[in-house]
Amino acid sequence: MSDIRHSLLRRDALSAAKEVLYHLDIYFSSQLQSAPLPIVDKGPVELLEEFVFQVPKERGAQPKRLNSLQELQLLEIMCSYFQEQSKDSVRQIIFSSLFSPQGNKADDSRMSLLGKLVSMAVAVCRIPVLECAASWLQRTPVVYCVRLARALVDDYCCLVPGSVQTLKQIFSASPRFCCQFITSVTALYDLSSDDLIPPLDLLEMIVGWIFEDPRLILITFLNTPIAANLPIGFLELTPLIGLIRWCVKAPLAYKRKKPCLSNGHIGHKAAKDSGTGTDRDSHLLYSKLHLSVLQVLMTLQLHLTEKNLYGRLGLILFDHMVPLVEEINRLADELNPLNASQEIELALDRLAQALQVAMASGALLCTRDDLRTLCSRLPHNNLLQLVISGPVQQSPHTALPPGFYPHIHTPPLAYGAVPAHPAAHPALPTHPGHTFISGVTFPFRPIR
Repeated sequence: MSDIRHSLLRRDALSAAKEVLYHLDIYFSSQLQSAPLPIVDKGPVELLEEFVFQVPKERGAQPKRLNSLQELQLLEIMCSYFQEQSKDSVRQIIFSSLFSPQGNKADDSRMSLLGKLVSMAVAVCRIPVLECAASWLQRTPVVYCVRLARALVDDYCCLVPGSVQTLKQIFSASPRFCCQFITSVTALYDLSSDDLIPPLDLLEMIVGWIFEDPRLILITFLNTPIAANLPIGFLELTPLIGLIRWCVKAPLAYKRKKPCLSNGHIGHKAAKDSGTGTDRDSHLLYSKLHLSVLQVLMTLQLHLTEKNLYGRLGLILFDHMVPLVEEINRLADELNPLNASQEIELALDRLAQALQVAMASGALLCTRDDLRTLCSRLPHNNLLQLVISGPVQQSPHTALPPGFYPHIHTPPLAYGAVPAHPAAHPALPTHPGHTFISGVTFPFRPIR
């Protein structure tokens, strides 16, 4: 590597960057012939940091700075390299060598260039770059993943109106990247504050993707060998927990959201649009998203069984539901229940539905006792009470007395037992009684 470095020092910045990619391509191609997963040692990483990210090797030396035109040319060189390299294994290891965080001063330059490279790949539809970025998101700590997600959201949802249409088009080009991007975005925008509510364009795009093909959010899970213990601090296998958080918290987060201020006063447009217009569109999108999430959860039992993971792997961790319930409880206390009763009820309805379907499908591994403890401090909600209580199984051989209605959960209060009327209204036709069938699950309340 020292001989390569000396030859690169005589070149200008752009030709040196192109040359180092060429040399490392040859180096890793030969390594892959002898080992399927070669170890990236310190030498190649140092070359990339010095000649791609312009971080000087000598201590105290001033870092070089590329101007905007040179940086654009460097991005074109990198895009072309990944597009022209036909071997995916070589592309992946070069991409990993370039952009895996090293915990040093080059990481800021590394992340900045990565955001611009992936943004360019979206704009010109460079699928190999997007596929490498999808793998990078899967094996990189979440703190770096959300930085890449924010860079893309800024470029395509905030800076230039209408540019989100370009980002939408990658849905068919690289579903793997879309799945990982959704997971990153839900980790970034957790609705904990007004600044962390997803932009409407972003929300509309993600809901459109998932509604068109709900299996999109399972791509990483379905195509990844599952380890016994998932690493902590990395993205989840699916964006399910993040999407559930969006759907459940949205009614309360938007109710809490303050209108924009202008010179210390609520602007006329903000006052006019508050609670209408954009927020109404958002509420419809969250309802649509909630339906899609429930549909995906209902398919998970089959997928978990096929992978021999049913009852062994919870795609929705109970530990992740704990902070969600705590956040709902805090928001419900923060908002005036008299003014937000509908929003609180809607949030709890969605939570109950998600919990029930996730448990039934094996995506959430916990007991009803766990749920009772978890939800004990939440405001009362009829549907949530049904879910945490669970259905009472009646013996199929027990003869029910005439006029007896088997209580599903707990007896209704303040009502005594009323005997059947032996000869009530003899002139009216007799209607057959409803037979209680044990083991049949109760239908969900319609999604609102």
